[in-house]
Amino acid sequence: MNYLEEKIEGRLKEIIDYKIIELEEQKKSLKLEEILDQLDDNYQTRNFLQALSGEGVSLIAEVKKASPSAGDINTDVNIVDQAKKYESAGANAISVLTDKKFFKGDLDFLQKIKNSVSIPVLRKDFIFDPYQVYQSKLAGADAILLIATILTDTGLKQLLDLSHELGMTCLVEAHNQADLYKALESGAKIIGINARDLKTFEINLQNVIDLAGGVPPNKILIAESGIKSKDDVVRLNQAGAKGILVGTTLMQAENLSEKIKELKLV
Repeated sequence: MNYLEEKIEGRLKEIIDYKIIELEEQKKSLKLEEILDQLDDNYQTRNFLQALSGEGVSLIAEVKKASPSAGDINTDVNIVDQAKKYESAGANAISVLTDKKFFKGDLDFLQKIKNSVSIPVLRKDFIFDPYQVYQSKLAGADAILLIATILTDTGLKQLLDLSHELGMTCLVEAHNQADLYKALESGAKIIGINARDLKTFEINLQNVIDLAGGVPPNKILIAESGIKSKDDVVRLNQAGAKGILVGTTLMQAENLSEKIKELKLV
């Protein structure tokens, strides 16, 4: 079964085309049967949904060395130290970029961070194959990102259900009205709305605000990308966002603790 949408455009297509080739290499180096043999049925994942369900604005703090749009952000960062700082400053969960080519991440980062903090850890990558879901579980992910834009309706639903079977949660990301409909139809409990246009990689927070009204109150709405200040968070929160996912701003913050308090509206 092909889980990918046929029409993927712009810079996103370049990324997905590369990830397809990369995935085939990963499947050869570590076969699915080997992953299944290594999975521990007794391993308890941390509750990502519960971590984002408290009072106030929830923060998913992202460990992010680089990105296709921003280039190098903080390539010298000690990823474990950064994650520990996030947790001590009040982050509710941590997002870890695991893509090597475009974000200078690594699946090993996820494992190292998971072993160093006590809050849930999200794997952020371009996931479009069941293999990657099992791979995420083996690496210690408590949750994974699923991008509605790149997945068919059936593909999204099947990957979401598989994640739940393995005890993981999904952050299902939407970029437009069609994505949002797809995300809601999948049964996702956590909906991310990204301010970034995946064709051009340009950011507009108004995109989150425009789509937020379509998210039912029984879902957790997470605003993603381009969040820099308290004013940004207030606007997004008033529009219905219960949480935010922030990477670049935190990776470049001079006073991380103060910045996290500012963004959580503490």
